[in-house]
Amino acid sequence: MEEKPLYPIKFCTLRDEWSWGAEEYRLADLGWRDSLVKEGWLAGNSISELMDTYIDKVVGEDVYDYYGRQFPICVKYIELDGDLPLVVHPDDTTAEERYDFLGKDKLWLVLECSPGSIIYSGFKKDCDASELFAACEEGTQDSLLCGIAPYKGMSLLIPSGTPHCASGKLKLLEISESSPMDFCLSGRGQTVCTDEFDPALSLTEALDIIDYKASNPAVTKGNVLADIPQFNIQRLELRQSLKCNKSDFDSFILFVCESGRAQISLEQDGMKFDWSLERGELLLIPAECGDFVAQGLVKDSSLLEITNLRKEKDSYINPSVAARLPEDE
Repeated sequence: MEEKPLYPIKFCTLRDEWSWGAEEYRLADLGWRDSLVKEGWLAGNSISELMDTYIDKVVGEDVYDYYGRQFPICVKYIELDGDLPLVVHPDDTTAEERYDFLGKDKLWLVLECSPGSIIYSGFKKDCDASELFAACEEGTQDSLLCGIAPYKGMSLLIPSGTPHCASGKLKLLEISESSPMDFCLSGRGQTVCTDEFDPALSLTEALDIIDYKASNPAVTKGNVLADIPQFNIQRLELRQSLKCNKSDFDSFILFVCESGRAQISLEQDGMKFDWSLERGELLLIPAECGDFVAQGLVKDSSLLEITNLRKEKDSYINPSVAARLPEDE
């Protein structure tokens, strides 16, 4: 691949259909799932090829020094109509030592939900491996878990080691570490497809990575949805234009349009370029890119901003720069 200056990048969607519904990868660097660039002169190249060619210019020097040539964040949409299998993920240390992969902390954001839907995360009371194993074998595992009625806009942080699943009719946005470490504990009455879960990542193999202590589901509040070492996620409500000073911000930025419609404007080589984002679309701003402006094109537009800063840095947003919101269409 010829190396030219990077630009904000959209990716093709990868969709998988399962017995419980479907999942759409908007950005994945997992080996078996590898997103392809959608537009521009890089179209058709995979995210792993970008990382091999541009290395720290994609993610930033500090992020590259920590993660190497794997893009550290995975973003997908889950369309559930039934029972999602019960799964758990290892932490970073265990995953690296045993499997040479990242662990997986994740966030679920509820986009839509029907009455009667439920999300399970963690245990109602302290549990142990033998009790969980027996319950999964008998199909009674849900009785051990903390259940919560989801609502539109609810965000739930799911730490590694926490068994979790869901039932009903739901649409979820999942933001996680970039890892294939999905241990299936129970199909919850469904036959688990080997294309969906690695049979080696089974209930037996997972028993010593699970946190068996009682815990309440970690529902997050406000516009900071997550602030952990693995990723930072916050909601930007585009009531005004935001001037983004990237020169001192050595990291990639992922934007997902949560509502309305947004526009990212960037000046490069003396020319101005605009990228529009419809609801649900994702845009990667590589670390190499310069200053840009984010604005809503209709009222009530918002972006989810996802970053991974391995060192403390100042915000790139200059709140003193404002512009009147465009009129409704």
